[in-house]
Amino acid sequence: MNKKFWLSSVLVGLLVAGASAADTYKFDLAHSSVAFTVRHMVIANVRGNFKDFEGTIQYDPADITKSSADVTIKTASIDTDNAQRDAHLRSADFFDAEKFPAITFKSKSVETKGDGFVMNGTLTIRGVSKDVAIPFEILGVVKDPWGGTRLGAHGELTINRMDYGVSWSKSLDTGGLVVSEEVKILLDVEAVKAK
Repeated sequence: MNKKFWLSSVLVGLLVAGASAADTYKFDLAHSSVAFTVRHMVIANVRGNFKDFEGTIQYDPADITKSSADVTIKTASIDTDNAQRDAHLRSADFFDAEKFPAITFKSKSVETKGDGFVMNGTLTIRGVSKDVAIPFEILGVVKDPWGGTRLGAHGELTINRMDYGVSWSKSLDTGGLVVSEEVKILLDVEAVKAK
């Protein structure tokens, strides 16, 4: 065998092995949540979540900075335990779920920050894409009783909804808005390693 060809084959093999070091995990919807909280009339927090979403994590345990995530959230699945409010949130005043059926996040990079990590990526709401940084922590990787492997992660970020065209608003006579511009998003993920 040609020595140069053999060396090239070894190098390609090492590159392929390095590229496939990340394991693929799929969100377990029964044990994951995409939730949010927003201030109402300045004095109270209203909480809600999305019932329908999917996500994939490429997790490299040897180097988490080589990991990535891809998430799709169905806007029509918003749930705040109030049917009238949910209908308003699905309308053109807020998410316009008929025209924009999905919120998406696609990561670009992961970096170490302090004791945790930050996932940088593009968040798209109502067709508007913005770069965001999501601080997160890996809660652990365990074997489940059914022979699978599960990964747990938690992340939080705060966005300004106006940046994404979610701009319905009314001012209070005493100052402030009926619905605040800032929205806190909380991500709790349990994902199962693909076999």
